[in-house]
Amino acid sequence: MTFLVSKNKQFQIVDIKKELRNISTLPALQNSLDEAEKNGQLAFHDFTDTEIMKWFLHRRKYLIERNERSEKTVREYERELLLFIRQILEHAIEIDVDVDYIIEGSLFKSLQSRHLRRYQEWLSTESPYVVSKGPYSPATLERKTTIIKAFFVFLHKVGYIQQPIHEGLRIASVRKDDRPNRDLGPIDVITILDTFKDINHPIMFGIVHVLTTTGMRNEEFCRLQVKDLKIDVIQGGYYLDVLGKGNKRRHIPLKDKVVTSIRQFRIARGLPIIEHAQLDTPLFTTNSGRAFSPSYLSQYVSKQIMGTIQLKLSDQSLKITPHVFRHAFAIISKLNGVDIYDIMRSLGHEKIETTMIYLEKIFEKERHAIHAWKSDQFGEYI
Repeated sequence: MTFLVSKNKQFQIVDIKKELRNISTLPALQNSLDEAEKNGQLAFHDFTDTEIMKWFLHRRKYLIERNERSEKTVREYERELLLFIRQILEHAIEIDVDVDYIIEGSLFKSLQSRHLRRYQEWLSTESPYVVSKGPYSPATLERKTTIIKAFFVFLHKVGYIQQPIHEGLRIASVRKDDRPNRDLGPIDVITILDTFKDINHPIMFGIVHVLTTTGMRNEEFCRLQVKDLKIDVIQGGYYLDVLGKGNKRRHIPLKDKVVTSIRQFRIARGLPIIEHAQLDTPLFTTNSGRAFSPSYLSQYVSKQIMGTIQLKLSDQSLKITPHVFRHAFAIISKLNGVDIYDIMRSLGHEKIETTMIYLEKIFEKERHAIHAWKSDQFGEYI
């Protein structure tokens, strides 16, 4: 399957998403590459645009399959690339995609650096989303740019396109001041927990208690099943066997009071006690007995904290989502003297730079020059 292009530059995409998800053809694509190698031909010489996209999204890089990109990541890349294709075709005139002719029936081979730059500029200033809802956040533009760049870097690296046209993309890095405030310290967390305890709300108390003391991602929390709550036969107590990004697992120890919160959550939901529950059922559920979805959990947490509880926080403008409690875990750990590399590993971060983002305001305050001032030099005023 390829992109259909006519001489008047009217583009049409035929059922690309369906074909991209038809992974049954991956062995045939691998055989095609093997034959090209055997016959001394260029790799991907007979691939279509859709096939090269499919290979980019689903190709195997690791011997052990669970180390590959997660399904969520694949879907995110697929969504952004399909949006890029659709927009650059439907809005070719506004973007000024001045392609004189199509090379080998391929859209990707016909694009040049200026087209990616113009698309990026149009996306951030004139695209339908911007016109109707306002500018994308810097983080969203960075994510979109990262995905598009990764794809065209791949196309050039494997020789599907001849020029490094990804160099036409402008840097879309996020400055510190552009990041939304997600800092939540121990005083605010205790305020939230105390409030839900006082109004006898074991559901929200349990969610906040677990998220804050484990540092789990929203998706990780929603995926938990009863079997993931395990007895620690070595050190005693319980831990959570969590499936994280990149299908990597980590073991998160639980304090006894957190286990109690989990049990009280399940009692409030009318769920079987842990010891009698089916192992493959959700550990946490909505009131309908189903596992939370990440979007629903985020909406539920925000709605429950909005209003009276929000007004009790030190920063009343802070939007409380499950991810905020992940930041709280990092901040509280740092305030308790935990080494930053241990915090990184506990959060499941791949890079220390990501953890530093969580803690940059803490480090900024800790390293401020005022802490070096001596009281004998400034008298009673410090």
